[in-house]
Amino acid sequence: MNQVLYKIMSLLMAFVVLFSTMSFTIDMHYCGDTLVETAMFHKAKGCGMEMEKPSTDGCSITKKSCCDDEQIVVNGQDELQLQAGKISFEQQVVIALFVYTYINLFENLDKSVSSFKDYKPPLVVRQIFKIDETYLI
Repeated sequence: MNQVLYKIMSLLMAFVVLFSTMSFTIDMHYCGDTLVETAMFHKAKGCGMEMEKPSTDGCSITKKSCCDDEQIVVNGQDELQLQAGKISFEQQVVIALFVYTYINLFENLDKSVSSFKDYKPPLVVRQIFKIDETYLI
């Protein structure tokens, strides 16, 4: 069971390292205020309503395009810290106490040990809940 848990945890930590160092780009194409297309790892194609440039240079009338392209770049971590930083003495004490209590938490107790074997149970003279007429429903 522990071997399976170790394998799952090591695989999970490998994915954390992979995704923390990976960088990617998200391209989005808006037509007006409406998101038309999103694309990862390549440029968004668009909606086909982009304004064309005039064929002659003498044409000075230009109109603003209703389409807009937006790009979000998520940069990954470039350098990994392979060595843990210095741990103070107080932090070492806290870690040692945590490990000690966590290990002792799962120790099995002997089934032959009973803490109540030297004591006799009390004698029930009357049933108190009947005297006080208190019933749990």
